[in-house]
Amino acid sequence: MTERRRQSGKSYPRRSAARRGPRGRISRLLRPWLLPFLRKRKRRRKPDKGALLRRRILYWGSVAALWVLIGIGGFIAYYAAGLPNTDGLWSAPAGPSIIVVDAAGQTLATRGAAYSDDLKLKDMSPYLPLAVLAAEDRRFYTHWGIDIFGIMRAAFTNFEEGHVVQGGSTLTQQLAKNVFLSSERTFKRKLQEALLAIWLEWRFSKDEILTLYLNRVYLGAGTYGVDAAAHRYFDKPAKKLSLPEAAIIAGLLKAPSKYAPTNDPQAATKRAGVVLDAMVESGFVTTEARRAAHEERIAFARGTQSQGAHYFVDWVLDTLPSFIGPAQGELIVETTLHLPFQRAAERAVSETLDKEGAAHNAGQGALVAIDSGGAIRAMVGGRAYETAPFNRAVDAQRQPGSAFKPFVYLTAIEHGRTPQSQVLDAPVSYGKWHPANYEPGFKGLVPMQTALALSLNTAAVRIGQSVGREAVIATARRLGITSPIPNDYSIFLGSADVNLLELSGAYLPFATGGDAPVVYGIRRIIRRSGQVLYKHPEAGGARVIAPENAGAMNAMLGSVVDWGTGHAAKLADRACAGKTGTSSDYRDAWFIGYTADLVAGVWVGNDNNAPMNKVAGGGLPAEIWKAFMSKAGDAYPARPLPDGGYRPSSDTAVAQNQGVSSKEEKSSSHFLSFFERLGSILGGH
Repeated sequence: MTERRRQSGKSYPRRSAARRGPRGRISRLLRPWLLPFLRKRKRRRKPDKGALLRRRILYWGSVAALWVLIGIGGFIAYYAAGLPNTDGLWSAPAGPSIIVVDAAGQTLATRGAAYSDDLKLKDMSPYLPLAVLAAEDRRFYTHWGIDIFGIMRAAFTNFEEGHVVQGGSTLTQQLAKNVFLSSERTFKRKLQEALLAIWLEWRFSKDEILTLYLNRVYLGAGTYGVDAAAHRYFDKPAKKLSLPEAAIIAGLLKAPSKYAPTNDPQAATKRAGVVLDAMVESGFVTTEARRAAHEERIAFARGTQSQGAHYFVDWVLDTLPSFIGPAQGELIVETTLHLPFQRAAERAVSETLDKEGAAHNAGQGALVAIDSGGAIRAMVGGRAYETAPFNRAVDAQRQPGSAFKPFVYLTAIEHGRTPQSQVLDAPVSYGKWHPANYEPGFKGLVPMQTALALSLNTAAVRIGQSVGREAVIATARRLGITSPIPNDYSIFLGSADVNLLELSGAYLPFATGGDAPVVYGIRRIIRRSGQVLYKHPEAGGARVIAPENAGAMNAMLGSVVDWGTGHAAKLADRACAGKTGTSSDYRDAWFIGYTADLVAGVWVGNDNNAPMNKVAGGGLPAEIWKAFMSKAGDAYPARPLPDGGYRPSSDTAVAQNQGVSSKEEKSSSHFLSFFERLGSILGGH
């Protein structure tokens, strides 16, 4: 346009800035910034292919790394979302734990888990944390929850051995697993364990983590935490543990069940030596201290040393809810069991049956011992609890045979008869039932004392019939028989099923002179804090037999042992009494006997109810009873049985008091030989 102006010779007035308007002003302002872009750019030199490839690799590598990090983060977030709640970390588990102890306070069994009180490190033996660190995690105070060097060392060791012999978990990881996770061997659990370990290290101090670990770790025999283990294995608190004792507890961490002193004291001691060596290598103790610890004699807490006591423990725990309701928290059950008696009872049963059981086809036996106050002092429910935990002393209902007869004879005494009253031993029938004696033949008129001592069945049936079945049942109930008793004539010979515990308890009034104390096995139930939840009342038993009648029964039952069917049970150093019992076909054999201080009942038979080879109550049961009482009786002074003022009478009893009609008395001598011949035909027991 400027050239055109020059050619035309015309001049045009230049517009002022104001007339050019806003667009002109904006153009002038932006021109300096836009000119560089309007100019023709110089052509750049192409980069070499190697640099381009490196840039691309760097770019895409960064992208891939970013996505990997995102994936790992999501992966961790996924598993972290499934982590358990950690709010109750410092709270001990609230599950029930029951420690059953004998009359002397020795532990019989621990059922459920026993947990430690929360102890601070300062409240423990100083050797205990050091022993645990030396055995399990020497770099505990330097790692951050996961010990990379420990993992590498364990991996190398396992590779050399060809199988897993060493773990690389830190104490923090073990705490995470023990408190929050299961023991399953899965990748998920290991990852969660690592995450929790890092969280614990971030959240708590090292001392707090170590304290938690020592109070929560499982240490065998149902114990959790070092204090519970110290009480269980050494009967002392964790604060009083010596160096070798602390090493034993630290050694349990490798395999609690294997190295538990209750399971294998020698293995526990050997493992403790390994821990002591580790403490020396770690610089925690000197070589001299290790040598002194090796020479120190370790006194383990005495256990039951009696597997058979678990029959009694099971029975106690079954009855526990009736005293305190559902078990909650940590309980201590103080029982009446006397371990020396228990061991003597187990030996008597096992040794007798081991020696003679096979020859007589007698596979099982049971024994119960009760003192004159009603306390159960021994209970053997079978020959081997480990293989046959069924309690034959409590749960087996069997026919007692003639061991039931004392209730029949006591009823007759209470109806005015005496041990010298005459009773006819001759055939008797009730419908199709024809009871016979154990030995063939009949003896005619005999005193009741002789009839009971020789266990004459026909005499017992006549006596029972004369006083009435209802009266006999009432007597048995009054003395403690609680099992159902059928109302028929066969009960006079012991056809009603009973268990050994109740039958033995029903003989207590004879031993006490008429009183019937409550049979019990629990003295007290207390919490670990000392709170008493239940205590057995001290009141004595109610009188259920007049003293003179109890004395008369003692005279008759004493004859059973002195010269009757129970002669094999006679004790040389003290007065005793009792009664034999044999059920039909020799399926069950019993002997219930007593001194002035102790009643013991024995049963022998087979779990499948198979007949034995002519085992009667006066055989194996009487032998077992004598073997037991010969040991247990030493705990009591020799005393006569209560006589209640009873004195044998020399007067001849009149026919009306015999339960036999005058006609039977007059004709018995004429037909006795006939009865004997008939008895030999009928046979039986």
